[in-house]
Amino acid sequence: METSAYTVNCSILLTDLPLLERPQAARDAGFDAVEFWWPFDTSTPRDTDVDAFASSIENAGVQLTGLNFAAGDMPAGDRGLLSDPRQVSAFRDSVDVAIGIAERLGTKAFNALYGNRIDGIDPQAQDDVAAENLAHAGKAAGRIGAVVLVEPVSGAPLYPLKLAADAVAVIDRIHADHGVDSLRLLADLYHLAVNGDDVGAAIDAYAPRIGHVQIADAPGRGEPGTGTLDIAGYLRQLAGHGYRGYVGLEYKSTRPDTFDWLPRPQRASRAGI
Repeated sequence: METSAYTVNCSILLTDLPLLERPQAARDAGFDAVEFWWPFDTSTPRDTDVDAFASSIENAGVQLTGLNFAAGDMPAGDRGLLSDPRQVSAFRDSVDVAIGIAERLGTKAFNALYGNRIDGIDPQAQDDVAAENLAHAGKAAGRIGAVVLVEPVSGAPLYPLKLAADAVAVIDRIHADHGVDSLRLLADLYHLAVNGDDVGAAIDAYAPRIGHVQIADAPGRGEPGTGTLDIAGYLRQLAGHGYRGYVGLEYKSTRPDTFDWLPRPQRASRAGI
């Protein structure tokens, strides 16, 4: 596997442990960076819950590299609040919370899941709401030197962003209409491949627009090596284009030692761990 700076997605990995114990488990496995989906059950968590989450990161001595904004009930099939006209306040409340966490922990990337198409609501109206929300989030992130990520997603038939080009079109709209330039493409190589995108061509076309990369093998969404995706080749290609950001491990564990594919010396992004 090409050497990269890896960050462990503690919302999909280490799930045998309580959420607040996962940053330490990632550290114990040799990593010094983690990312999370929205870690709360509401867009407006209590201050004590926010503090407990942030403290779990600090106490483990890891960097929180990325955080999703609130995305609804993910287990029930929700994939974001961004484009739901009924959830504008909830989404923006979560932006405020996420920015506060980032100011404490130095987080520089936020994933804004677009949201599924909703029966009875004009898709254009949803896109307009999404654009306003993304502009709002992008301005908030820009004030702290962070970026907002727009992600194509697989496995959600009603989610409209399937290909890298779909996400880039949204990013271009926000820049053109609102002058916001802090939005980037989240290139999840698994989602792109499963959706039928030409991953190599997407990397060539959009490398300068990529703000974060996530990996899982396909088919199956397991560890690298469990499928047929040329993850190492794509990471080399990204590096050749100058990508120096983190690579998020956002896969489903299929075995007791889910990190055995990655030699321990390659797990830390900083020396001395």
